[in-house]
Amino acid sequence: MSDDLHDATLLDLFRMETQTQAQVLGDGLLALERAPTDASRLEACMRAAHSLKGAARIVGVDAGVALAHVLEDAFVAAQRGALLLDATLIDRLLQGVDLLMRLAHPPGRDPNWAQGAGKAEIDAFVTSFTGQLATLTSDAMQTPADATLVSAAMPMPSAEPTAFDYASYGMPTSATPPAPDAMTIAAHVSPASPAPPGAPEPYEVRDNHDTTNDSDVADPASRALRVSADNLNRLLRLSSEGLVASRWTQPFAQSLQRLKRHQHEAGDALDRVSSALAQVVDRSDEDRQVLLAALADLRRALSVGGQLLAEQMHELDEFDRRSTQLSQRLYDEALACRMRPLDDRLGGFARMVRDLGRSLGKPARLEIRGAHTPVDRDILDQLEAPLGHLLRNAVDHGLERPAERAAAGKPAEGVITLSARHSAGLLLVSVADDGAGIDLERVRRAVVARGLATPDTAQRLDDNELLEFLMLPGFTLRDTVTDVSGRGVGLDAVRAMVATVRGTVRIEHTPGRGTKVILQLPLTLSVVRSLLVEIAGEPYALPLANLSRTLALPQEHIAVLEGRPHFTLDGKQIGLVSAQQVLCGGAPVAVAGDQPVVVFGDGDARYGLAVDKFLGERMLVVQPLDTRLGKVPNIAAGALTEDGAPLLIIDTADLVRSIAKAVELGSLERVPVRAAQTSGRASKRVLVVDDSLTVRELERKLLAARGYEVRVAVDGMDGWNAVRSETFDMVITDVDMPRMDGVELVTLIKRDARTAALPVMIVSYKDREEDRQRGLDAGADYYLAKGSFHDDALLRAVVDLIGEPGS
Repeated sequence: MSDDLHDATLLDLFRMETQTQAQVLGDGLLALERAPTDASRLEACMRAAHSLKGAARIVGVDAGVALAHVLEDAFVAAQRGALLLDATLIDRLLQGVDLLMRLAHPPGRDPNWAQGAGKAEIDAFVTSFTGQLATLTSDAMQTPADATLVSAAMPMPSAEPTAFDYASYGMPTSATPPAPDAMTIAAHVSPASPAPPGAPEPYEVRDNHDTTNDSDVADPASRALRVSADNLNRLLRLSSEGLVASRWTQPFAQSLQRLKRHQHEAGDALDRVSSALAQVVDRSDEDRQVLLAALADLRRALSVGGQLLAEQMHELDEFDRRSTQLSQRLYDEALACRMRPLDDRLGGFARMVRDLGRSLGKPARLEIRGAHTPVDRDILDQLEAPLGHLLRNAVDHGLERPAERAAAGKPAEGVITLSARHSAGLLLVSVADDGAGIDLERVRRAVVARGLATPDTAQRLDDNELLEFLMLPGFTLRDTVTDVSGRGVGLDAVRAMVATVRGTVRIEHTPGRGTKVILQLPLTLSVVRSLLVEIAGEPYALPLANLSRTLALPQEHIAVLEGRPHFTLDGKQIGLVSAQQVLCGGAPVAVAGDQPVVVFGDGDARYGLAVDKFLGERMLVVQPLDTRLGKVPNIAAGALTEDGAPLLIIDTADLVRSIAKAVELGSLERVPVRAAQTSGRASKRVLVVDDSLTVRELERKLLAARGYEVRVAVDGMDGWNAVRSETFDMVITDVDMPRMDGVELVTLIKRDARTAALPVMIVSYKDREEDRQRGLDAGADYYLAKGSFHDDALLRAVVDLIGEPGS
């Protein structure tokens, strides 16, 4: 049990359980409105009410006992077929659920509400609803023997309803339960974990009625533990630091690799000295033999040292691989602890849509897809209010009235669909309705009427530009203000929240078919998938969620318009600004060849940021900046790279504002253009030899992205022909291939005087020590097992053997 629960009182625990079970009841009732005889739903609701009754009795909340009991009576009667849950009864039962929620969250946080004003309100409901049930049921409602109505002075034992065997569930059957000890109380009132719509209970339930396939019953294995956000943040921070620390062995491995290369060079030098001494004629044979013997001993010692070094390198590589894997797993698990299913915050939305639709004369229901999609708890906390705005807008603005829907051939009940899923490292949440869509001409008229554009300009706006106006503060299509809409704050609030978490929002609509609002959000605020770039010699990170595109822009495609550089993208002119000038305040520096450009921003505020170099994509753990620094312009946070080096994460929204201000003031200098250098050394060439198309292409893309020129061969024979006919700086080969395997290829390369010095790396699925030794004995300079293969391991080995692409 967490510290949070240790510190909670029994009443606090009861309130936690009340909130959970009230959610089960609310979801169940909305489902029963569409399928009133659904046995599994009736069973789940009845058990939830029964569990609440037992918990309320234990903590002495008599009003809760009476309220839960009368709700239980209704569900038992429905199970027996004595009662049909129509819309009127569903409304009454939902009123009872509302009272349960007020038990969990008393008005004004009054701890005595259930014993004071709340008791009178609950008693009135219980009395009224009990009479209503008595009238509606064909037979008198039987009272369970273990329960006591508020109006009953003495318990009245009676037979239990046959639809639910209380004794088989291990529940008390006496009218007055024995005084529980502390352990029993704790067992009865421990809060159930948030789970899919179900009936978590404070009792251990054993169902003897074979009501299988009841997905609503919470799996005990899924029970959650309450842990404070601060503890989770510390765990994530420590695990991320452990992940960085686990990679500190990599420089040692690289040093050993260089030492091995130097040993090979020393051995080659000894061989040359031995050859030279063997040709000396002015010394006696005895002297020459002594020198040659000494050199041979030295050569053997060097060979033994090389073998020991190779063994230590293998052990260090294995340790590095296992340490990195374990640290990565720990980090992934710590990150997963911050994630909660989306439906943790969807509890009241189905009810809200139903009730709002009924109040507006628009029957509506909510369908949720991807309710269990994991979301960072910080984002989840901020997502609840925007989703409420979008759902209210969908009912009020999106859905038509029944007569209009009938004329359009649609069912009277409108459907609002809330969907969530992960895509490309982002969280996509959408709210869609099946209404009439957006009247764009009405939007156009509203834009002109509010003075946001001239009539001529408004006529030239395309659909997407018109839809952007809907998210402006105060913009609304309603002429009157109601308690639901008309103030123009809904979509503005949504956009503000999305901007806060560095996400994006867009609107799509199909005339006559409906409207969809799509939120694109980061999966977590603690970790951000970023593009790393180099600016003025320093690494920076740009969150990928905020970027439109990356380009290698040819210099000839940069044009100067009105004194500022621009380029054309998708038929539109995009301003080009220097990242070095905006972020560092220095003069822009020209790059040779194509200009790396990052495109970001929305609408008219869209820019191309000229950087020095692309460094690749990374998942970065966000490290907040010291609060004593205040708000650092254009910077959102910090992070550490895999080797522990610090970098800054750019705040793209702030950067857009800074660029717009600089453009307005005319303080930006032009991005200089420099012709490509033709006298410099060409990029290094690597030959990749592998019979697997997938592996071949993966390695080719990794190396090409780093800047190497890559040639591929489909087997050893093809590779050998390429080595003999072309010039390469390095060869990477598999082992098992048709016609000629990788070991034969390495042997041929090392035996040929023209290619003997060519570095060769073997990348193979064979990871046994004898396989590795066989490859190294053939002359391979590096052996990488595909079992421990990852992008950085391959690239690090290539850089160790031949250096960076342009070096």
